[in-house]
Amino acid sequence: MSSKRIQLIDAARGLCVILMVCHHLFYDLVEYLGAPPWLFSNLVFNFLHYVFAGLFILLSGVSSRFSRSNIRRGVKVLIAALVVTLVTFLIDSIVIFGILHFLGFCMVLYGFTQKFWDRFSGWAAPLVYIVLTAATAIILNALNPVKIKWLWIIGLWENNFFSADYFPLFPWVFVFLLGTWLGRLIKDSKLPEWFYTANPPLLPKVGRHAFVVYLLHQPVMVGIIMLIKLIFNIK
Repeated sequence: MSSKRIQLIDAARGLCVILMVCHHLFYDLVEYLGAPPWLFSNLVFNFLHYVFAGLFILLSGVSSRFSRSNIRRGVKVLIAALVVTLVTFLIDSIVIFGILHFLGFCMVLYGFTQKFWDRFSGWAAPLVYIVLTAATAIILNALNPVKIKWLWIIGLWENNFFSADYFPLFPWVFVFLLGTWLGRLIKDSKLPEWFYTANPPLLPKVGRHAFVVYLLHQPVMVGIIMLIKLIFNIK
């Protein structure tokens, strides 16, 4: 198929990024400006957070089918993730294994093992990935918390574990792999023609700069909030 970007994928990624920025804005308003806690933590937002985070992970898996080097791409994301960990440690809101850490790890892993996953190209694969996602989520929920240290990378955490953003390998790795399966269909032009020709307004531009937006949105928003606190003498 043509190497031209698929605008609908960028648009979906852009929507996820915008909703993520809104979610973090509500957190900042609660944390730094004293807004009511329900603005950030409520049943609706808690559910939607994982829905759109899951879509973002799925789209990252799709994009892995179009990447020239998933290993190089993953290393770049992991370096950014380590910077996030350092900065959040300094401001006492540490991110140990957030979505960037997770995605970078998955990209590198997939880069080394793509031929293995390519064997699972049939229509049973997505069903298996969905079942494994649900099953591992249920199992981890039943097991946590645990007394064994340093297993947070796979989804097992101790009572005193904290990460301001946390996306362990399980169950999310199966969502990423589902994306790589879907990406193969997309790359092979197996979807309807409208999927490749649709051109939504604005959202694709945001989606194409998702990585930069992710890195910069929190420093910018927190900086603006701190400036507002200073100007209006808000304690």
